[in-house]
Amino acid sequence: MNGTLLGEVVSLQDPEFSKMAQAIDRAQQIIAKLNTGYHNADEVRLLFGELTGNDIDESFELLPPFYTDFGQNIKVGQDVFINSGCTIMDRGGITLEDHVLIAPKVNLVTTNHPISPSNRRSTISKPIYIKKRAWIGIAATIMPGVTVGENSIVSAGAVVTKDVPDNVIVAGVPAKVIKSIEE
Repeated sequence: MNGTLLGEVVSLQDPEFSKMAQAIDRAQQIIAKLNTGYHNADEVRLLFGELTGNDIDESFELLPPFYTDFGQNIKVGQDVFINSGCTIMDRGGITLEDHVLIAPKVNLVTTNHPISPSNRRSTISKPIYIKKRAWIGIAATIMPGVTVGENSIVSAGAVVTKDVPDNVIVAGVPAKVIKSIEE
């Protein structure tokens, strides 16, 4: 779908929109399999690989249920852990680098809507990057276009609307730096 990853407005009237709708439908079918019944770690990795279209390292862990809208724009490194109840809206692209920890009920959302009421059903997507060894706390929300720096912590319940530097802890709504992390 043209514009999905480029920060452009994508309208329901776009002639290519049906391709996006088909990709969303595909993702929902795989998510239904993933979230139904018990799957061991290897089965979860296989389903996640099918969803993303990527080979998934054996060190990757995901505890279902898990939710996404698209699935094909998620990239995960080694030793990534995603806890249960997370939502990753990835039309804009989401990268989780090595050793990232994602707590329960985290929301990583790359898609937003225009402010104008007449155009609000359209979408705009921007990528999210979570750098090495970052930890995203319970029920935190990361908004479109945000990068979370290496080793940083996003506190539980925070809403991150701007980039987070390396080696800090952010908290609040909107999230602000509350502490530096020193090794």
